[in-house]
Amino acid sequence: MFFKIAVAFFFVVAVSASHYEEHEEHHDPIPYKFGYEVKDHEGSQHRHEEGDGHGNVRGSYGYVDHKGIHREVHYVADKGGFRAEVKTNEPGTANQDPAQVKIHSDASYHHHHEPHHVHDDIHDNHGHGYA
Repeated sequence: MFFKIAVAFFFVVAVSASHYEEHEEHHDPIPYKFGYEVKDHEGSQHRHEEGDGHGNVRGSYGYVDHKGIHREVHYVADKGGFRAEVKTNEPGTANQDPAQVKIHSDASYHHHHEPHHVHDDIHDNHGHGYA
């Protein structure tokens, strides 16, 4: 009798497991919106994002430090891919558009070229000539 109950129990478990695998639920994206802003003695930070429920996302994030250095990134992600625009006054930045990212900088740009010696890099292992 115990054997028949055990076999019946395992049969029910096996059928339930296969039924669960066949009926996984898939949820479509739903619209959302969130954001925050934080301010303290070090500066401020913020982030805002929203999705339209059709796979399109738009948002921004950024900071301002206590010295007034700031960066703000506005971005869009949709069928056209991910695109971002950066607004900053960070030292060392320049107006350029690497990797389809637009950068708008108010910083003065001082580009320092330091000589790069390939020969020194190759023989950096105590002159043995191998890395």
